[in-house]
Amino acid sequence: MFNGGMATTSTEIELPDVEPAAFLALLKFLYSDEVHIGPETVMTTLYTAKKYAVPALEAHCVEFLKKNLRADNAFMLLTQARLFDEPQLASLCLENIDKNTSDALNAEGFTDIDLDTLVAVLERDTLGIREIRLFNAVVRWSEAECQRQQQPITSENKRKALGKALSLIRFPLMTIEEFAAGPAQSGILTDREVVSLFLHFTVNPKPRVEFIDRPRCCLRGKECNINRFQQVESRWGYSGTSDRIRFSVNRRIFVVGFALYGSIHGPTDYQVNIQIIHTDSNTVLGQNDTGFSCDGSSSTFRVMFKEPVEILPNVNYTACATLKGPDSHYGTKGLRKVIHESPTTGTKTCFTFCYAAGNNNGTSVEDGQIPEIIFYT
Repeated sequence: MFNGGMATTSTEIELPDVEPAAFLALLKFLYSDEVHIGPETVMTTLYTAKKYAVPALEAHCVEFLKKNLRADNAFMLLTQARLFDEPQLASLCLENIDKNTSDALNAEGFTDIDLDTLVAVLERDTLGIREIRLFNAVVRWSEAECQRQQQPITSENKRKALGKALSLIRFPLMTIEEFAAGPAQSGILTDREVVSLFLHFTVNPKPRVEFIDRPRCCLRGKECNINRFQQVESRWGYSGTSDRIRFSVNRRIFVVGFALYGSIHGPTDYQVNIQIIHTDSNTVLGQNDTGFSCDGSSSTFRVMFKEPVEILPNVNYTACATLKGPDSHYGTKGLRKVIHESPTTGTKTCFTFCYAAGNNNGTSVEDGQIPEIIFYT
């Protein structure tokens, strides 16, 4: 700009895309190493530092943003981090959104994000929010996008605005009541999609749907499981009574599902309702009405909750499974205490099992159903 054959001869040089305050911050930094950035100027200063290749000032801007990252500005900063190609800042924003999903979605900046940023968030398995609330937030975003595109806010335009983001909403994770009261009547889904989802909720075996049914789990680390039986036998019958076992754990964990025994008569489908109940208050903390297919072997088959269930140390809980289907395998030589040791950290999680008083289809510490608990520490 100032030297060589291309140097300007003009006495005034205009920088049309740079804010005066940001350019001043750049000059002060170049001449004195002083950093002058605040909430109002940090983004324009970051842009200027990138434009004129001053990585040290760029690093100061990113550090300032990291320190000031909160749930209510995480989406705004995520958009900027993606725009300015700052992967480290983008990753921190996404982690903040995982931990504070509800607050981040309620912040003003959420409806201002672009479609690609929305997609990047909806693809995550680690969001900590119920799917129906995520859907409601996404509908709010689609209404704002219609306004940006100067389109009338109709169901058709909202669907168009959402584009590929719609397929990332995990409708199968909702309860049938949530789906019926919200998405089914929103007009955003086609009649065919609504029917296929209602069938997914109500019939067994479940038909395939175009939407992801993998649970979102706001948990880090590896999935663990424990088996309380040492041997498998055959013929356990079902007549509508729940199989139940009481348990407590020595440390806080999140239970994400059970593994259950399947049929002794070859490949079969079961309908099942699983629950975790806080024993003392009889409160249902998590449940799922679902089904599973088994192959006739004595293996166990996974049945997952829609959301992780928090289990606190030294509190009594009741694991409950109500199966509809033919006679199955069952476990014997049950253990009262089962210890899981983490192969990486050596941390021990100790499960203690007790008989659940009342009618429990014969399941006890020694014999029965609900052989495995699947959890995260």
